[in-house]
Amino acid sequence: MRQLWIELRTLAKGAMDLCFHSVVIALSAGVAFSLPSAARFLGRDFLGYWSQIENDKVSLVTIEVALAMLLIACTNYLRRSIRDRKLAEMAAHTGLAYFFPTRNRLAESRMKKLKYAHGLVRNIMLIGSTGYRTFVDPKGDLHFVLKNCMEGKILLLNPHSDAARARARALGHVDSVTDGFPEQVAKSIAFLKQLKAAQKSIKLKLYADPPHVKLAILGDHMWLQHYHPSRDAHSMPEYVFRHNQDELGLYPLFYQYFVKRWESPEIPEYDFATDELVYRDSAGNVVNRKSFSLEEEKRGAAVLN
Repeated sequence: MRQLWIELRTLAKGAMDLCFHSVVIALSAGVAFSLPSAARFLGRDFLGYWSQIENDKVSLVTIEVALAMLLIACTNYLRRSIRDRKLAEMAAHTGLAYFFPTRNRLAESRMKKLKYAHGLVRNIMLIGSTGYRTFVDPKGDLHFVLKNCMEGKILLLNPHSDAARARARALGHVDSVTDGFPEQVAKSIAFLKQLKAAQKSIKLKLYADPPHVKLAILGDHMWLQHYHPSRDAHSMPEYVFRHNQDELGLYPLFYQYFVKRWESPEIPEYDFATDELVYRDSAGNVVNRKSFSLEEEKRGAAVLN
Protein backbone atom coordinates (compact mmCIF):
# COMPACT_ATOMS: atom_id res chain seq x y z
CA MET A 1 0.00 0.00 0.00
CA ARG A 2 2.79 2.39 0.88
CA GLN A 3 4.67 1.56 -2.32
CA LEU A 4 1.47 2.25 -4.30
CA TRP A 5 1.12 5.59 -2.53
CA ILE A 6 4.72 6.52 -3.41
CA GLU A 7 4.11 5.61 -7.06
CA LEU A 8 0.91 7.69 -7.12
CA ARG A 9 2.78 10.66 -5.64
CA THR A 10 5.49 10.31 -8.29
CA LEU A 11 2.84 10.15 -11.02
CA ALA A 12 1.08 13.23 -9.60
CA LYS A 13 4.37 15.13 -9.47
CA GLY A 14 5.01 14.29 -13.12
CA ALA A 15 1.52 15.50 -14.03
CA MET A 16 2.09 18.77 -12.14
CA ASP A 17 5.37 19.32 -13.99
CA LEU A 18 3.60 18.71 -17.30
CA CYS A 19 0.85 21.21 -16.39
CA PHE A 20 3.45 23.79 -15.39
CA HIS A 21 5.28 23.48 -18.71
CA SER A 22 1.95 23.68 -20.57
CA VAL A 23 1.08 26.94 -18.78
CA VAL A 24 4.51 28.39 -19.59
CA ILE A 25 4.09 27.49 -23.27
CA ALA A 26 0.60 29.02 -23.33
CA LEU A 27 1.86 32.25 -21.75
CA SER A 28 4.74 32.40 -24.22
CA ALA A 29 2.32 32.00 -27.12
CA GLY A 30 0.08 34.72 -25.67
CA VAL A 31 2.99 37.13 -25.37
CA ALA A 32 4.06 36.37 -28.94
CA PHE A 33 0.58 37.00 -30.34
CA SER A 34 0.27 40.25 -28.35
CA LEU A 35 3.50 41.76 -29.70
CA PRO A 36 1.88 43.34 -32.81
CA SER A 37 -0.78 45.04 -30.68
CA ALA A 38 1.88 46.28 -28.26
CA ALA A 39 3.93 47.67 -31.14
CA ARG A 40 0.91 49.53 -32.53
CA PHE A 41 0.19 50.98 -29.09
CA LEU A 42 3.76 52.20 -28.66
CA GLY A 43 3.89 53.62 -32.17
CA ARG A 44 0.60 55.50 -32.17
CA ASP A 45 -1.48 55.53 -28.99
CA PHE A 46 1.40 56.02 -26.55
CA LEU A 47 2.58 59.22 -28.28
CA GLY A 48 -0.95 60.56 -28.10
CA TYR A 49 -1.21 59.86 -24.38
CA TRP A 50 2.22 61.36 -23.75
CA SER A 51 1.33 64.63 -25.50
CA GLN A 52 -1.57 64.99 -23.06
CA ILE A 53 0.41 64.45 -19.84
CA GLU A 54 3.87 65.85 -20.67
CA ASN A 55 2.87 69.27 -19.32
CA ASP A 56 0.97 67.89 -16.32
CA LYS A 57 3.40 68.07 -13.38
CA VAL A 58 1.26 65.91 -11.09
CA SER A 59 1.10 63.13 -13.66
CA LEU A 60 4.84 63.37 -14.34
CA VAL A 61 5.70 63.18 -10.64
CA THR A 62 3.35 60.23 -10.21
CA ILE A 63 4.97 58.40 -13.12
CA GLU A 64 8.47 59.15 -11.80
CA VAL A 65 7.59 57.87 -8.32
CA ALA A 66 5.99 54.74 -9.77
CA LEU A 67 9.02 54.06 -11.95
CA ALA A 68 11.37 54.66 -9.00
CA MET A 69 9.40 52.21 -6.84
CA LEU A 70 9.40 49.66 -9.65
CA LEU A 71 13.17 50.07 -10.08
CA ILE A 72 13.75 49.65 -6.33
CA ALA A 73 11.56 46.54 -6.25
CA CYS A 74 13.36 45.03 -9.24
CA THR A 75 16.77 45.82 -7.73
CA ASN A 76 15.83 44.27 -4.37
CA TYR A 77 14.43 41.22 -6.13
CA LEU A 78 17.65 40.85 -8.13
CA ARG A 79 19.83 41.19 -5.01
CA ARG A 80 17.66 38.70 -3.12
CA SER A 81 17.79 36.28 -6.04
CA ILE A 82 21.60 36.48 -6.15
CA ARG A 83 21.82 35.95 -2.39
CA ASP A 84 19.37 33.04 -2.47
CA ARG A 85 21.29 31.46 -5.34
CA LYS A 86 24.53 31.67 -3.34
CA LEU A 87 22.82 30.10 -0.33
CA ALA A 88 21.37 27.38 -2.55
CA GLU A 89 24.82 26.67 -3.98
CA MET A 90 26.32 26.44 -0.49
CA ALA A 91 23.50 24.11 0.60
CA ALA A 92 24.07 21.97 -2.49
CA HIS A 93 27.81 21.73 -1.74
CA THR A 94 27.06 20.56 1.81
CA GLY A 95 24.59 18.02 0.45
CA LEU A 96 21.59 19.58 2.21
CA ALA A 97 18.46 18.13 0.63
CA TYR A 98 15.68 19.05 3.09
CA PHE A 99 15.21 21.12 6.21
CA PHE A 100 12.31 20.85 8.66
CA PRO A 101 12.42 23.70 11.23
CA THR A 102 9.28 22.51 13.05
CA ARG A 103 7.49 19.21 13.47
CA ASN A 104 3.87 20.05 12.72
CA ARG A 105 1.40 17.52 11.37
CA LEU A 106 2.12 18.28 7.72
CA ALA A 107 5.89 18.15 8.26
CA GLU A 108 5.62 14.86 10.17
CA SER A 109 3.63 13.28 7.36
CA ARG A 110 6.17 14.36 4.75
CA MET A 111 9.15 13.33 6.88
CA LYS A 112 7.69 9.89 7.47
CA LYS A 113 7.10 9.35 3.74
CA LEU A 114 10.60 10.56 2.86
CA LYS A 115 12.23 8.32 5.45
CA TYR A 116 10.26 5.35 4.18
CA ALA A 117 11.37 6.08 0.61
CA HIS A 118 15.00 6.66 1.66
CA GLY A 119 15.31 3.58 3.87
CA LEU A 120 13.19 0.96 2.13
CA VAL A 121 15.31 -2.17 1.58
CA ARG A 122 18.47 -0.24 2.50
CA ASN A 123 21.13 -0.48 5.18
CA ILE A 124 20.20 1.60 8.23
CA MET A 125 22.55 3.13 10.78
CA LEU A 126 20.94 4.86 13.73
CA ILE A 127 22.09 6.79 16.80
CA GLY A 128 19.31 7.56 19.26
CA SER A 129 18.43 7.70 22.92
CA THR A 130 15.83 5.00 23.68
CA GLY A 131 14.49 4.50 20.16
CA TYR A 132 10.95 4.05 21.46
CA ARG A 133 9.22 6.85 19.56
CA THR A 134 11.57 6.45 16.61
CA PHE A 135 11.02 2.80 15.66
CA VAL A 136 9.06 0.92 18.35
CA ASP A 137 5.89 3.01 18.23
CA PRO A 138 3.92 2.02 15.07
CA LYS A 139 3.53 5.76 14.42
CA GLY A 140 7.30 6.27 14.59
CA ASP A 141 9.15 7.52 11.52
CA LEU A 142 11.33 4.42 11.24
CA HIS A 143 8.96 1.69 12.44
CA PHE A 144 8.17 0.26 9.01
CA VAL A 145 11.55 1.30 7.62
CA LEU A 146 13.38 -0.87 10.14
CA LYS A 147 11.03 -3.76 9.46
CA ASN A 148 11.89 -3.62 5.76
CA CYS A 149 15.60 -2.79 5.91
CA MET A 150 18.42 -5.02 4.70
CA GLU A 151 20.66 -4.43 7.72
CA GLY A 152 20.31 -2.35 10.86
CA LYS A 153 23.06 -1.02 13.12
CA ILE A 154 21.64 0.82 16.11
CA LEU A 155 23.29 2.79 18.91
CA LEU A 156 21.11 3.57 21.94
CA LEU A 157 21.85 5.19 25.29
CA ASN A 158 22.54 2.73 28.10
CA PRO A 159 19.78 3.36 30.69
CA HIS A 160 22.14 2.35 33.52
CA SER A 161 24.61 5.12 32.68
CA ASP A 162 24.98 8.44 34.48
CA ALA A 163 24.26 10.23 31.20
CA ALA A 164 20.88 8.51 30.95
CA ARG A 165 19.94 9.45 34.49
CA ALA A 166 21.04 13.06 33.92
CA ARG A 167 19.02 13.33 30.71
CA ALA A 168 15.96 11.77 32.32
CA ARG A 169 16.11 14.37 35.08
CA ALA A 170 16.66 17.20 32.59
CA LEU A 171 13.67 16.21 30.47
CA GLY A 172 11.41 15.12 33.29
CA HIS A 173 9.28 18.24 32.89
CA VAL A 174 8.88 17.98 29.11
CA ASP A 175 6.34 15.19 28.74
CA SER A 176 4.14 13.09 30.97
CA VAL A 177 3.96 9.49 29.80
CA THR A 178 3.31 6.05 31.23
CA ASP A 179 6.71 4.58 30.45
CA GLY A 180 10.02 5.73 31.86
CA PHE A 181 13.48 5.54 30.34
CA PRO A 182 14.34 1.88 31.21
CA GLU A 183 10.92 0.67 30.08
CA GLN A 184 11.34 2.38 26.71
CA VAL A 185 14.77 0.81 26.20
CA ALA A 186 13.33 -2.57 27.19
CA LYS A 187 10.57 -2.20 24.58
CA SER A 188 13.13 -1.18 21.97
CA ILE A 189 15.20 -4.28 22.74
CA ALA A 190 12.10 -6.48 22.59
CA PHE A 191 11.17 -5.00 19.21
CA LEU A 192 14.67 -5.57 17.85
CA LYS A 193 14.59 -9.14 19.18
CA GLN A 194 11.46 -9.75 17.12
CA LEU A 195 13.21 -8.49 14.01
CA LYS A 196 16.23 -10.64 14.85
CA ALA A 197 13.97 -13.67 15.23
CA ALA A 198 12.53 -12.91 11.79
CA GLN A 199 16.04 -13.37 10.33
CA LYS A 200 16.72 -9.64 10.06
CA SER A 201 20.36 -8.56 10.30
CA ILE A 202 20.08 -6.35 13.39
CA LYS A 203 22.86 -5.28 15.73
CA LEU A 204 22.52 -3.11 18.83
CA LYS A 205 25.13 -1.30 20.89
CA LEU A 206 24.63 0.75 24.06
CA TYR A 207 26.76 3.84 24.67
CA ALA A 208 27.20 5.53 28.04
CA ASP A 209 28.20 9.13 27.27
CA PRO A 210 25.70 12.01 26.87
CA PRO A 211 23.85 11.99 23.53
CA HIS A 212 24.73 14.82 21.17
CA VAL A 213 23.08 14.02 17.85
CA LYS A 214 20.17 11.92 16.71
CA LEU A 215 21.42 10.39 13.49
CA ALA A 216 19.71 8.15 10.96
CA ILE A 217 21.64 7.08 7.86
CA LEU A 218 19.17 5.63 5.36
CA GLY A 219 21.02 4.55 2.26
CA ASP A 220 22.23 7.70 0.48
CA HIS A 221 20.42 10.09 2.84
CA MET A 222 21.24 11.14 6.38
CA TRP A 223 18.73 12.61 8.86
CA LEU A 224 20.23 14.71 11.63
CA GLN A 225 18.93 16.34 14.81
CA HIS A 226 20.69 17.95 17.74
CA TYR A 227 20.06 16.65 21.26
CA HIS A 228 19.52 19.80 23.31
CA PRO A 229 20.54 19.36 26.98
CA SER A 230 17.09 20.31 28.29
CA ARG A 231 14.70 20.07 25.34
CA ASP A 232 12.88 17.17 23.75
CA ALA A 233 14.43 16.04 20.46
CA HIS A 234 11.07 16.32 18.70
CA SER A 235 11.16 20.09 19.23
CA MET A 236 14.50 20.46 17.45
CA PRO A 237 14.86 21.13 13.70
CA GLU A 238 15.79 18.22 11.45
CA TYR A 239 18.27 18.31 8.57
CA VAL A 240 18.53 15.89 5.67
CA PHE A 241 21.82 15.51 3.79
CA ARG A 242 22.28 13.64 0.53
CA HIS A 243 25.42 11.72 -0.41
CA ASN A 244 27.27 13.65 -3.13
CA GLN A 245 29.44 11.80 -5.61
CA ASP A 246 32.25 14.33 -5.11
CA GLU A 247 32.38 13.51 -1.36
CA LEU A 248 32.40 17.23 -0.47
CA GLY A 249 29.21 17.34 1.59
CA LEU A 250 28.54 16.62 5.26
CA TYR A 251 27.25 13.10 4.62
CA PRO A 252 30.76 11.50 4.65
CA LEU A 253 31.64 13.39 7.85
CA PHE A 254 28.72 12.05 9.86
CA TYR A 255 29.03 8.63 8.22
CA GLN A 256 32.60 8.41 9.52
CA TYR A 257 31.35 9.70 12.89
CA PHE A 258 28.92 6.79 13.09
CA VAL A 259 31.55 4.27 12.00
CA LYS A 260 33.98 5.56 14.61
CA ARG A 261 31.34 5.30 17.33
CA TRP A 262 30.26 1.87 16.18
CA GLU A 263 33.80 0.48 16.15
CA SER A 264 34.77 2.01 19.51
CA PRO A 265 35.89 -0.69 22.01
CA GLU A 266 34.28 1.35 24.79
CA ILE A 267 30.77 0.74 23.43
CA PRO A 268 29.57 -2.84 24.06
CA GLU A 269 27.29 -4.82 21.77
CA TYR A 270 24.04 -6.24 23.09
CA ASP A 271 23.71 -10.01 22.71
CA PHE A 272 20.04 -10.72 21.95
CA ALA A 273 20.44 -14.43 22.77
CA THR A 274 21.97 -14.08 26.26
CA ASP A 275 20.93 -10.53 27.28
CA GLU A 276 24.55 -9.60 27.88
CA LEU A 277 26.77 -6.69 26.93
CA VAL A 278 29.73 -7.95 24.92
CA TYR A 279 32.94 -5.94 25.06
CA ARG A 280 35.47 -6.37 22.26
CA ASP A 281 38.97 -5.06 21.68
CA SER A 282 40.07 -3.12 18.60
CA ALA A 283 40.68 -6.42 16.78
CA GLY A 284 37.12 -7.60 17.40
CA ASN A 285 37.98 -10.24 20.00
CA VAL A 286 35.63 -10.69 22.98
CA VAL A 287 37.33 -9.51 26.18
CA ASN A 288 34.41 -9.33 28.60
CA ARG A 289 30.71 -10.03 29.04
CA LYS A 290 28.33 -8.39 31.49
CA SER A 291 24.77 -9.30 32.32
CA PHE A 292 22.27 -6.63 31.30
CA SER A 293 18.90 -6.24 33.02
CA LEU A 294 16.42 -3.38 33.17
CA GLU A 295 14.34 -4.69 36.05
CA GLU A 296 16.54 -3.03 38.64
CA GLU A 297 15.88 0.48 37.38
CA LYS A 298 12.43 2.05 37.21
CA ARG A 299 12.68 5.76 37.05
CA GLY A 300 11.56 8.87 35.20
CA ALA A 301 8.66 9.66 32.95
CA ALA A 302 10.44 11.55 30.21
CA VAL A 303 10.12 10.42 26.61
CA LEU A 304 13.55 10.18 25.09
CA ASN A 305 14.15 9.04 21.56
